[in-house]
Amino acid sequence: MQIKKQDVLKALESITLAGEGKNMVESGAVLNVITFADEVIVDIKMSTPAMHIKKRAESDIIKVIKEKVEKDAQVQVNIKVEAPEKPQNPNLIKGKPIPGIQNIIAVASGKGGVGKSTVTANIAVTLSKMGFKVGILDADIYGPSIPIMFDVFNERPLSVNVDGKSKMKPIENYGVKVLSIGFFTKPNQAVIWRGPMAAKALNQLIFDAHWGELDFMLIDLPPGTGDIHLSIMQSLPITGSVVVSTPQTVALADARKGVAMFQQENIQVPVLGIIENMSYFTPAELPQNKYYIFGKEGAKNLAEDLEVPFLGEIPLVQSVREAGDAGHPAALQTATEVETAFEEITRNVVSETVQRNENLPPTEAIKITTMAGCSAVKK
Repeated sequence: MQIKKQDVLKALESITLAGEGKNMVESGAVLNVITFADEVIVDIKMSTPAMHIKKRAESDIIKVIKEKVEKDAQVQVNIKVEAPEKPQNPNLIKGKPIPGIQNIIAVASGKGGVGKSTVTANIAVTLSKMGFKVGILDADIYGPSIPIMFDVFNERPLSVNVDGKSKMKPIENYGVKVLSIGFFTKPNQAVIWRGPMAAKALNQLIFDAHWGELDFMLIDLPPGTGDIHLSIMQSLPITGSVVVSTPQTVALADARKGVAMFQQENIQVPVLGIIENMSYFTPAELPQNKYYIFGKEGAKNLAEDLEVPFLGEIPLVQSVREAGDAGHPAALQTATEVETAFEEITRNVVSETVQRNENLPPTEAIKITTMAGCSAVKK
């Protein structure tokens, strides 16, 4: 049996790579095809380094050759990543990095109430348990909850002298450094600020603080896509973003907008993936049963649809809520289903961050101008 090269090329014409308008052969993605008896070697080039997209391309190539050419073919796919160089834009301003902080991860949700702050807190303590140096910036100006979740809501940051300048010292608990507007307001005090005031407060928390050496800073963003998000991305070069959602349609519609915000042409913050919270409920008396109260695999399907990584799912467990309310994140509890879930998700976040840093240039901060009474974003 001899597989013919032209038959393989014809089969590959039925595949379109993500982000390409033409088929794999027509777009020039296929660099070479070698056949020998029942063996086929396909060399292709791609413009995206995302692991899940590369795996999908490899799977599609193998599948189409077996279906359209020879079902018993031995197929090897070699993928070369050639990311196009981005032209320099004179309006682009460099991010203002914080000395000593290696990675800045923005944790967002299109909709409130999906557990974004809970996920942020538990990923942070899991990173700390893994040996990383971690900090959280609570950027949810109007509803800060991180101080409660870390049992430090009565604490107040001290002032320290750093190189002759007075800096705020973050509050630390469970190996995680925390700063929040909640440290400077009373429990019954509402924060009623316009956008510029909130942005100024955030800049003080970011740049007037002595964070020290951090492997990861997690930024707990407020729900939605608005002024605070733009202020953060203007102030800092965000390494990557994580979007949290629950499985139901209403939450997924807003999560889709959250992903779209980071992927907007003039923002382009890499999306490390989507996390599904409250995925299913398992009663203690029926440990083998799973009840999908809010729908099944909604966030996972959304991740596949948007071609971004799915980082994992968190079950709906009473102890997660209780632990957050008590100021002791649930991931600190050992040998539990919740700890296992957050360990898997955190490993995936770290893995995607490593791949992002290996394959993409540093993220630039964005330049914001005001036009016609609304925020316009420019590179």
